[in-house]
Amino acid sequence: MASPPRSRSPPVTRAMRARAAASSERIPPDVLFDVLLRLPARDLCRLRAVCRSWRALTSGDALFAEAHAAAHPGPLFLAKFRDDKSSVYVVDLSGNALKRVAGVGGGPYHHLLCTSLNLACLATDWNRCSVLNPATGAVRVLPESPAEEHANRVNLSNPYTFFALGRVAATGEHKVLRMFNRLGFHNGGQQVFEVFTVNGGDGDARWRGRQGPGLFIDECSGVVVDGVVYFLTSRVYEGVRCGIRPDYIVSFDLGTEEWRSDLRGPISSNAGDRKVPHYTRCDLSLAELKGSLVLADHREQPMSMDLWFLSDVGNGLWAKEYHIRTHSIISRLVGTDTFAEVGIRCLDSVGVYTGNLLSLGEGDMV
Repeated sequence: MASPPRSRSPPVTRAMRARAAASSERIPPDVLFDVLLRLPARDLCRLRAVCRSWRALTSGDALFAEAHAAAHPGPLFLAKFRDDKSSVYVVDLSGNALKRVAGVGGGPYHHLLCTSLNLACLATDWNRCSVLNPATGAVRVLPESPAEEHANRVNLSNPYTFFALGRVAATGEHKVLRMFNRLGFHNGGQQVFEVFTVNGGDGDARWRGRQGPGLFIDECSGVVVDGVVYFLTSRVYEGVRCGIRPDYIVSFDLGTEEWRSDLRGPISSNAGDRKVPHYTRCDLSLAELKGSLVLADHREQPMSMDLWFLSDVGNGLWAKEYHIRTHSIISRLVGTDTFAEVGIRCLDSVGVYTGNLLSLGEGDMV
């Protein structure tokens, strides 16, 4: 993605407002609705300043906002750029910056977590986390101190933490899962888990300690799908005769705040009781695509990647929907100007934004 542009459109003058107000009185409401519906959200946000009737339609009419979202499906993304680490930008698929929310980036060490929500989570590896509402510019800084029940179990002098933000569909609540990763498996360490409800009542505005899954997990593999956080098991189990295969998955339900039944990945599921030869955890990664949990299987010989979709959560059924030859993709990039363009881009971190751009009242349109 390219660096955020600095140019701005000319301001709406008093004369422009007067002419637009007079014209809007002569335009039938249904015609005005259809005309404004064709404009991109960035222009509509500026045109709110023209007159009261335009502002009412583009900012206070739920039917118009819904119709506009359907007519301009996006996708949109939230991004942090390396040359502006204190801001979060709303960008389109081409990398054009549509909106800048300044002073909320959390500094150079905060990264946007990979989410598909109307909120953004910015976090560091050492226990600093904030939740941003791009629609209002409001920032919720989560407390660094652990849950009361973990006060004597977690050493805060040098914590290494993982965060995951998800939404519980049944209640509309947004929750953050935090994991303290201490010392490591071989050193007798522990992984401590806590949950925080971002938009809950006073009783939920604190970290609440939760039990672990009973297995060490790879915190870097965490991905959220439909309010459930999925993890691959830790690489420390490789070579250990404990019956845990590389694609073994554990999951935490943010709604019930409990761990679900463990899940066998597609590789070991298809292998049955046979061994999985020449297979390591570094070949695997988890992702969320099209609302489903996906396991990506990377191969070096030949350079390729299989994408397995979890088609039936209850029965643990997987379907391989894509086989991608990564070698041919890299060859095309090297042989074209596209590779050079990627090299000069300064994107720091990014997440998918599912909110309504028309509701972004705070911050600067760019």
